[in-house]
This record gives sequence, structure tokens and C-alpha cells, in this order.
Amino acid sequence: MMRLQKFLAQAGIASRRQGEELIKAGKIKINGKITTELGTKIDEGIDAVEFQGKALNLKSSRIYIALNKPTGYICSIDKTQGKSILDLVKIKERLYPVGRLDKDSSGLILLTNDGEFANQITHPRYHSSKEYFVVLNQDLRQEDIKKLERGMMIGGKKLQPVKVVMSKNKSARIILHEGINRQIRRMLGRLGYNVVKLKRIRIGKLELGNLPEGKWREIKKENVL
Repeated sequence: MMRLQKFLAQAGIASRRQGEELIKAGKIKINGKITTELGTKIDEGIDAVEFQGKALNLKSSRIYIALNKPTGYICSIDKTQGKSILDLVKIKERLYPVGRLDKDSSGLILLTNDGEFANQITHPRYHSSKEYFVVLNQDLRQEDIKKLERGMMIGGKKLQPVKVVMSKNKSARIILHEGINRQIRRMLGRLGYNVVKLKRIRIGKLELGNLPEGKWREIKKENVL
């Protein structure tokens, strides 16, 4: 027996946490019936699981893709919210984004059908670092760098400290080890800055490098972890 969200991850639909959201939203059927119970267990050899009207099977091959996301695209499998980065990756396999970059941000985003890999990249306990290049409306003050590196309160939550590895000419490079929604924009906004440009340039060991905007390439998970 296997938990439903684990099955969804191994079937290449979503990470475990994203799978939980699909279950709660009533988007998954087991043997023809919608289920919204997160604790549901299935027998993958007997039970029929469906998503968007298609039967799901466990994946035997894993795919890992690095994409240079342009601004204006969303990182979601739900294309009703706007242009999705999935439209930029033309392959037959069903993939999903690992984590998020908001619509107004650009840079490195990963896509995969490996739920365990996605969990290792996105879950805070694995401490997978992400590095961003940020352009601001003014120079980042030294006292504000110290506030960022001590850890800030956002939305009633104490965030992990970030590392500012460069700050000059109204720009900065910032390293995160967690990634709450629009974290950098919210932190800098709290300190009185406007973010003019935000680009992710590294995830784990993998750097964006010279990958053109809107283009993608296949990688190995060892390139990241």
C-alpha cells in the first residue's frame, strides 16, 4: 500500500506537497471516485488513479530539465492562470515545475517527473540553496543587509537568514535556503526598496550560466544536488 500523494509524486504529476493540494482540490479520482482525503492509501497494482481524465502509472524513467524562465510566464500546471512555462518545453512526458518563480521574475527553474527529487529541492529541511540577482531602485544599505542576514519576520513567520554575497550599483546577489511566496520582494519591500528586476541564477550546484531566455536543456539530478 502507498500513500496517494507519494504515488502522485512517483507518477510524475507533482511533488508530494503539490500532490496534497491536488487531492484537497478534488482533482484526483480513485477507481472513478473523487477523493479529498490526504491519508488515503492505494494499492498501485490494483487501484486505478486518474488526473484530468487520464490514468496514472508509476514512472520508470526520470526526466530533469533546466529552463531559463522569461518574465510573464507562471510556474504552474494550471494553465488557466496565464502562460505557463510548460508551454516552453515541448516534450511528450508530463512534467511539473520544481518550486516557483513569480510571474514578474525570470531565471532558472527546474521541471521534472521525479517527486522525490522535487521534494529534496523545495523542502526547507534539505537546505537546498537558491541564488538570485536583484536590481533595486536604490543601493542596498549596510544596515539593511544586516537585517536580511539576521532573519526577518514576514507574515508572522521568522524566516531563515539570507546571505548577501554582493551589493553595488543598485544591485545585489542574495542566497536563500527557503522560499516562501515572493520572499525576496516582500523582504526588500518591508525595508523600503522596490525590486526592478529579479532573476534566479543558481539552484543547488546548478548555475543558469549562458542558457538563453526561454530555452531549456536536460540535466542530471547530480548536477543540482
